[in-house]
Amino acid sequence: MDVSSEMIHSLLPLFLTGTLGASVLLVGVIDGIAESTAAISKIFSGYISDKIGRRKPLLLFGYGLGAFTKPFFAIAGGPMVVLAARFADRIGKGIRGAPRDALVADVTPADIRGRAFGLRQSMDTIGAVAGPLLAVGLMALFASDIRAVFWVAVIPGLIAVLCVIFGVRDSRAEIAAQQTRAPPIDFTAIGRFSSTFWTVALIGVVFTLARFSEAFLVLKASQEGLPLVLAPLVLVVMNIVYSLCAYPAGAASDRLQAFHLLLAGLGALIAADLSLAFVPGLTGAFLGTALWGLHMALTQGLLSKLVADHAPAELRGTAFGLFNLSTGIAMLFASVIAGLLWDRAGSAATFLAGAGFAALAALIVFAGRRRLHAPHRHSAQAPLPPAPASPKTTP
Repeated sequence: MDVSSEMIHSLLPLFLTGTLGASVLLVGVIDGIAESTAAISKIFSGYISDKIGRRKPLLLFGYGLGAFTKPFFAIAGGPMVVLAARFADRIGKGIRGAPRDALVADVTPADIRGRAFGLRQSMDTIGAVAGPLLAVGLMALFASDIRAVFWVAVIPGLIAVLCVIFGVRDSRAEIAAQQTRAPPIDFTAIGRFSSTFWTVALIGVVFTLARFSEAFLVLKASQEGLPLVLAPLVLVVMNIVYSLCAYPAGAASDRLQAFHLLLAGLGALIAADLSLAFVPGLTGAFLGTALWGLHMALTQGLLSKLVADHAPAELRGTAFGLFNLSTGIAMLFASVIAGLLWDRAGSAATFLAGAGFAALAALIVFAGRRRLHAPHRHSAQAPLPPAPASPKTTP
């Protein structure tokens, strides 16, 4: 599905501004609405997957909806059609996102959970590398016909649905455990999340304000002279770095303190924003893009691990939903602010604002470091009941 989506997303900002005549602000609004919709809808799918004790039905519906929307990008005659397609596509992403992350946590021992999320991020990003590379080749083949590339993107989306149907199954042990639990969501359930979980959520919100949509990376490279046919290479560079670094970063999070890795990720993001703001030409654009990918690798899997570690096991899907609800709202504001600054004050102002939010996030991480390092109560799997004692026999 990432191959399919990134073939479209790597060209969509330029399709909107060049073919459909949209402003950069409208690009930010569309991307902000789309990504926040994906994040916000995760709270409902996370709750439902906890309620029924199954993840696969929601995965299938989410991936199916994502595949269904792909043809609408190819036939779009105006920005509002793109907005509607992005909206529906991201609802599909949101529906599958929290159950997928919860399933990863369900089937993974707590002591290697960071590696598991790092591996998922890495493989997810391999698709995000292949998609833009395929888009570059198709743009050359089709003489820069963006709509033709969008039609080809339908095919890998359908393959993803088949993978869910035939290759995914729920954890039977987790399903059995769910059957013994009380319904996971009521008004008192929110109070069962620890202060550390809410600290992680706050960190995620400020991280998201600093890390607006990658559409602005594509627009920046285009502004610096990158030809239309090569525009997808921006996301290729970002995702190669992301893919190569995500698993080592996930493995490191099983051994090192989260505080240090989060600060390292924020340092990479600040360096990315400064490069994009001040280093001229395509050198600055691609250096900033590579550092952006390093930031993603250092932080995204780690934040998922922290959510899983500091949430009750029976509320894990809901925890991912709440986390993504808060970061989704932040993504909407971040992308709108980025687009507004770009239109009113230029691209440098957009990236300088991102660096400022990243510095604020670093202060929050530093202030919450003790909570992040506190032992968590929910990450270990519940111990098995002791086996019944064998009756004593007389020799």
